Amino acid sequence: MGIALFNRDGLVLIARRLRDDGPEVIAPGHEWQMPQGGVDEGEDLPTAAKRELWEETNVTSAVVLGQTSEAVAYDFPPYDGPPHRLSPFRGQRQHWVAFRFTGDDSEIEVAGIRGGAVPEFGEWRWERLERLPELVVPFKRAVYEHVVRAFTPFAAVG
Repeated sequence: MGIALFNRDGLVLIARRLRDDGPEVIAPGHEWQMPQGGVDEGEDLPTAAKRELWEETNVTSAVVLGQTSEAVAYDFPPYDGPPHRLSPFRGQRQHWVAFRFTGDDSEIEVAGIRGGAVPEFGEWRWERLERLPELVVPFKRAVYEHVVRAFTPFAAVG
């Protein structure tokens, strides 16, 4: 599942990846992404999204705006290395949840350890939704284009 966190100005939170992660090779210029994670057994999608949002950004001040009606698939690029912790997630399908951030920017902290999760990000910023596909790794571009189409109404302000 992926998470789009919109601020009051209609911008979305993106975070810069710290490192390559096995099959996810991060090319220069494509280090940014929105938070994402898994749905634990017994969790519904909004509950899982709130938990992952907290684990990856420290944000708890957010309200659900909506979610994608269909899952979007992506796969990792070819990888010849040793078995990797992300291997079970090859060919995964993601639903996305949109939130409106109701807190103050000082609440956001992407480099901390919460819920036992190792930090994936080193910094964050607010960005225009339509720019996201050009900032992510190429193998996730189609997913982000889908998210842009689905969540454009949430980027509108006023």
